[in-house]
Amino acid sequence: MSGAEVKVKPVDVSVGILMKPNGDVLLGQRPAGKPYEGYWEFPGGKVDPGETVLEALKREFVEELGLTINSAEEWCGIEHVYEHAHVRLHFFISRDWSGEPQSLEGQAFAWQGAVGVEPLLPATIPLLEWLDMVRYGS
Repeated sequence: MSGAEVKVKPVDVSVGILMKPNGDVLLGQRPAGKPYEGYWEFPGGKVDPGETVLEALKREFVEELGLTINSAEEWCGIEHVYEHAHVRLHFFISRDWSGEPQSLEGQAFAWQGAVGVEPLLPATIPLLEWLDMVRYGS
């Protein structure tokens, strides 16, 4: 393949933005041993074969946080190339869930808005700015 770049198919990842009535959103901290350990991101995970993006979102929230997503609206999608992976992120906003977040995988979490957390995963930064437009109509 003399000099040709090998195209890597992006990994589909379902990402959930839980939004409280006051506009605060839930962020989780990446656990030790994963790329970008200690960085903050929106919760979610890889879409398994045969699973829809929304099904993956609901499964991930049960597995990671013990939450049931009752409804979510598809918001936007972006691709991001990290050193370790090329991901296609599918973002959903949910204002309707059941349960309180639990740290089922040993990760920290915080409601962004009431508390500012850093460092943020690079693909998360523009989304927080876009969310301000959704929340505050600017």
